[in-house]
Amino acid sequence: MENVEWDSVLQYIADPADFPSPQSERPVSEMTGVTIHPQHPIQQMMSPPNSEKGSPADLQDMVPQDHVPGNTVVSVSTTFHPGANLLPIPADLIFLSSDGVFFYVHTTQVLAMSTNRFNNLVPPPPVKSKVRDDLGPVVPLPEGATVLNVILHAVYEISCAHYHPSIDTLVAAVDAMAAYGFPPKVHIAPSTPLYSLILSQAPMQPIVVYALAAAHDLYDLAVPVSSHLLSFALYTLTDELAIRIGPVYMKRLFFLHLGRLDALKRLLLPPPHPHPPTANCDFTEQKKLTRAWALASAYLAWDARPDLSTSAMENALCPLADHLSCDICKRSLTDRVKQLIVQWSVVKRSI
Repeated sequence: MENVEWDSVLQYIADPADFPSPQSERPVSEMTGVTIHPQHPIQQMMSPPNSEKGSPADLQDMVPQDHVPGNTVVSVSTTFHPGANLLPIPADLIFLSSDGVFFYVHTTQVLAMSTNRFNNLVPPPPVKSKVRDDLGPVVPLPEGATVLNVILHAVYEISCAHYHPSIDTLVAAVDAMAAYGFPPKVHIAPSTPLYSLILSQAPMQPIVVYALAAAHDLYDLAVPVSSHLLSFALYTLTDELAIRIGPVYMKRLFFLHLGRLDALKRLLLPPPHPHPPTANCDFTEQKKLTRAWALASAYLAWDARPDLSTSAMENALCPLADHLSCDICKRSLTDRVKQLIVQWSVVKRSI
């Protein structure tokens, strides 16, 4: 079968919208027809599909009705395409994802950002020819289009939020960035679009994002993410995540939980301040409030959690006033509860 027949059966995905949301990932490529000219030969052809996936007649049915013979139909990135104008110079390098999407990029930009020449896969900048103007060599990569799309957006320092990449895609992209010589510490700094995108999805899977930050020592990302882990049950941590987090960030997470529990117990210990004896309330009567406070605070401390809410404190301590007849004791209890809530609210909530 001729090459043009195989080239004409590549598929595409529609163009994405432009507003981020927690929906499923948006497609990163679309089908385009590229006319083959003799002076613009294709430098690398894709392998034909396996014979068991369908006969040539079946595959031909996948070709669009408006396909013009002589054009090569390929899947091209909707951001990194030949006419994208991301830089003043034309693209001179093509990355091919594992699922057959072409990304047209600039050798100078890739090499300027990578510390290892994109894992030694990118050739030196080509010498411009006066006879023809190629779009550059094709470099096949093992990553899928969604992952490669995130990586290249980070290389060009532009946001990919409108594609709605999932947490798994972002994690795979960051891991691949390290392999391709793009230090995550540089490209996931607080001022970068990728940092904001990852942080915005942290509440959905905080332990996964925390493990990502720990694996690449992204302290500026781990700190805000850790505040979403106050309700995380540490005993449910899997061996795989524990290994990925490592001892340093694991210790910080444990100390965050233990530190807040210890702080809560210390804050609950002092009872409401006593007041001078009155005709209706002497020291013996005030001891009732002290004992009631001790019982209520012991209940809170026994079932304490790092994410204990202030409303739970109020629900446990404020009803003590219903059993008091002294107005001064009631005010003292109210003031003590308010003080406790303020003190608990300022206890450190992140590593």
